[in-house]
Amino acid sequence: MSVEARADQAREWLMELIEFESVQGNEQEVQAYMKDLLESLGIDARYREIPNSIFDDPEYSHNENEMPYDGRYNLVGELQGTGGGRSLIVQAHTDVVPGADWEQAFDPQFDGEHVIGRGAMDDKGQVVLQTLAIAAILDLGIELKGDIEQQLVIEEEVGGNGALALIRQGCTADGVIIGEGSSLNVFPANRGAIWFRAKTFGTPMHMGRRHEGENAIEHMMEAIARMLDYEERLIADSANYPLFERYEAPVQLCLGIIRAEGWPSMVAGECMLEGGVGFLPNKSMDQVKQELLDAVMETDDEWLRDHFELTYPKLHNDSYEIPGDHPLPVTFHEAVVQFEPSSEIFGWNVSCDARLYNRLAGLPVIVYGAGDIQEAHSDNETVSMTELITGAKGLALGIINWCNG
Repeated sequence: MSVEARADQAREWLMELIEFESVQGNEQEVQAYMKDLLESLGIDARYREIPNSIFDDPEYSHNENEMPYDGRYNLVGELQGTGGGRSLIVQAHTDVVPGADWEQAFDPQFDGEHVIGRGAMDDKGQVVLQTLAIAAILDLGIELKGDIEQQLVIEEEVGGNGALALIRQGCTADGVIIGEGSSLNVFPANRGAIWFRAKTFGTPMHMGRRHEGENAIEHMMEAIARMLDYEERLIADSANYPLFERYEAPVQLCLGIIRAEGWPSMVAGECMLEGGVGFLPNKSMDQVKQELLDAVMETDDEWLRDHFELTYPKLHNDSYEIPGDHPLPVTFHEAVVQFEPSSEIFGWNVSCDARLYNRLAGLPVIVYGAGDIQEAHSDNETVSMTELITGAKGLALGIINWCNG
């Protein structure tokens, strides 16, 4: 059977996957479904345990809903090649963000062209695209020289802890493809993103004695002004960076949450700000952290310099890049344009698991998949089945050319 021959079946897979409310901590059923599916296709699929010791890993992404990993697994399918070819990891994540106020988030619909539901594009559509491509290769009896490892991970949505576990367990290959909605473009580079927590500390005082105190909110206002100055420099430093030239402002500083302790008639003694910084591969994550702190310390506010704290306790996704003319993006792009001529090679102004495989495991990585990333986490999230099928054809041909090249 070819990709086209399994198109209706692929749609059924996707709609069944969406029915699993596989938010963080509730991934067991969707992983079991995929294990059964991969095995039915002739793929050797096994659970990979995630040790609770991963909490101590310096690259672990801590979050407000973290929980033990007992009974919560990654899933890895393996296809052994005949030997002498290049190996490949294809990876996608089965966890999704909550449905929030979307009542039909886990009640998938099909309108004749689009599958609609939470995870349709991010990322269960990519799970199906990759599975469909591999199934077609098996159906056609095409022998591959290189090994394939299909990784289905959890906790991508909170920073990539599932992928981190597999990398720490020693996974390796000659190339890696991360499934995300790329609109069938090939991305050999990703923007990085870190979340920061800033605190200013003042001297609480009754409002009637306001000028005798130090207001943490007012000092945070000064810190914010210096941060926004840094954003302007960050944008200027990153202008026209290779693979990201098309973006007017591919980097940014976001002010997300602010709150203070106290009372309406009281000078605030503490103010907390949480936000994020997006950055390109021209800067390391450590460099961005230092530059942000240095920017605040440029203030003329002596109190702020002595009563300011900046930490990064949550998301910390580094950027990554490989050359656009590396054999991995070139091989897969040459395959994809056979079916989608508008496909291009350029950098992605989004962060995902790709950076872990490149930064921690030293592997060449690209991001590729069906659908527009703007659909991610949205109400009425959709993916076009025509695009998914086209994407699977390109991926299947790319796998053949890569593994047998």
